[in-house]
Amino acid sequence: MDEVFRALADPTRRLLLEELRRRDGQTLFELCTRLISVHGVAVTRQAVSKHLGVLADAGLVHVTRAGRTTVHRLDPGPFAGVAGWLDAMSAPAAPTEESP
Repeated sequence: MDEVFRALADPTRRLLLEELRRRDGQTLFELCTRLISVHGVAVTRQAVSKHLGVLADAGLVHVTRAGRTTVHRLDPGPFAGVAGWLDAMSAPAAPTEESP
């Protein structure tokens, strides 16, 4: 879960996840284009590639290679663990007995 939180800490990585949620299965070129045209975020291809690597290491993005084409897909699975932890933290704490 720590890697997921680290990956989500960066706003560019969150934008990349949002783009993959909108349209899964995008290439590096497509994601770079969307960051610039939709969000006005100018990031180099190398920086986006590095961000995608962090997301992949956290298990949030799966990378598939077919010849010269690399496709990135969102994997929402790791969000379940984070959501469960956030739900537990937002619930009132159970009363505990204080020891003397």
